[in-house]
Amino acid sequence: MTSENYTCFVYGWIALAVIIFFVLMFVTAPYGRHTKKTWGPLIDNRLGWMLMEIFVLLVLFWFVFTGQNQQSFTNLLIISFFAFHYFNRSIIFPLRLKTKGKKMPVVITLMGLTFNLVNGFIIGYYLGNFKIYDREWLSSIPFITGTIIFFAGLTINWWSDGILIGLRKYGESGYKIPEGKLFHYVSCPNLMGEIIEWCGFAILTWSLPGLAFFIWTFCNLVPRAISHHKWYNEKFENYPKNRKAVIPYVI
Repeated sequence: MTSENYTCFVYGWIALAVIIFFVLMFVTAPYGRHTKKTWGPLIDNRLGWMLMEIFVLLVLFWFVFTGQNQQSFTNLLIISFFAFHYFNRSIIFPLRLKTKGKKMPVVITLMGLTFNLVNGFIIGYYLGNFKIYDREWLSSIPFITGTIIFFAGLTINWWSDGILIGLRKYGESGYKIPEGKLFHYVSCPNLMGEIIEWCGFAILTWSLPGLAFFIWTFCNLVPRAISHHKWYNEKFENYPKNRKAVIPYVI
């Protein structure tokens, strides 16, 4: 694939993200608390998470290490950031879930898998064929700033996931109002953390595929957070009225 074709593909992928954003503002993806049997066959939700997330690493590594670039130390460090997130998301996070017997639609698993396959391709192909970051990049303002933002977002995401998982004991079902840390300000700090994380990745790579991944994350998770926030307010009469959905004091 030429550089021009690759660039056109990524811009098309970004345009699709914007379309999906407006679709998701009206159609709530039916998984988690929004699961619906009307969306076809169901699969164990932990297995679904693993299948959705693990293949992004396989695709990423394939294109990185079969590409024409000789990977630099900085490239490998950037790849490790990406892999660190997705190892947690594909292996550790699903195993931490206390949702035995809970299901998600197979179609949602396949949609998430497709999303991750494309993102693994655009980032892996970029690093495998077009971009070699030298060691000087490690001391650049974008890399330092982006790395701080990336790990700040990752920390917020993990903290918030931990609070949500801790609300339910093994064998329990149902939902409770989450409290503590950034839940004081928003209903979905876990999603906010992930948005911050990939904003940091876009900055630290200062790249078109990094920007595309951030835009997709924003367009996917902001509507999701709004749906969660609406659900919380409808389910709990005593739900805190001062909370926003995903961005404190804004959304």
